[in-house]
Amino acid sequence: MSAPSLIVIAKAPVAGRSKTRLCPPLSADAAAALAQAALLDTLEAVAATPAARRVVALEGMAGAWLDGAFEVVAQRGEGLAARLAAAFEDVGGPAFLVAMDTPQLAPELLARALALLDAADGPDALLGPASDGGYWGIGLRRPRREVFERVPMSSAVTAAAQRERLAALGLRTALLPELRDVDTIADARAVARAAPDTRFAAAVRASGHSAHDGQAVAEPAA
Repeated sequence: MSAPSLIVIAKAPVAGRSKTRLCPPLSADAAAALAQAALLDTLEAVAATPAARRVVALEGMAGAWLDGAFEVVAQRGEGLAARLAAAFEDVGGPAFLVAMDTPQLAPELLARALALLDAADGPDALLGPASDGGYWGIGLRRPRREVFERVPMSSAVTAAAQRERLAALGLRTALLPELRDVDTIADARAVARAAPDTRFAAAVRASGHSAHDGQAVAEPAA
């Protein structure tokens, strides 16, 4: 079996199309800035993790935020489940896939995931649950499109349904630590508090929304 790869499934951070659930209270431009910061933090963690390949499965056009350390494949398929399956197929072999919504993600956690996939007696699959009922990452020893069939995406039961689907296919699955992903402004503040030195936390501060309370605050004058 080849060494595991890392995949980031991402949407190009464009105002009006990125993190729209943050609007309001954020403007479309501020929401896109948070999306870009989260993506940059995620890419930095992936770049710092030894892997056979580092691939971005991208919806939209690559920008200056993406450097030559990453291969790029276009997302394909209708709906998130089909796009997840296609990303694993396009990369091939064992791989761990992460979304761009957990900027607090550390290279140590990614390295742990790859080590589990690389171990001869390791699990067939990995799942990193998110606090909203979804999941921030999933790993497979080999691409299997049926893994994602009949799994409702973007819901409060996505992770539970995905675990049930993996079990139904007879795949031994290991759970990774739960992380909080960013869907709402409350999520953004909480993640910024948990990872204050990230680009994402800086973007939250620049948006005028404090990471320390529920009130919008003016940024200090330069």
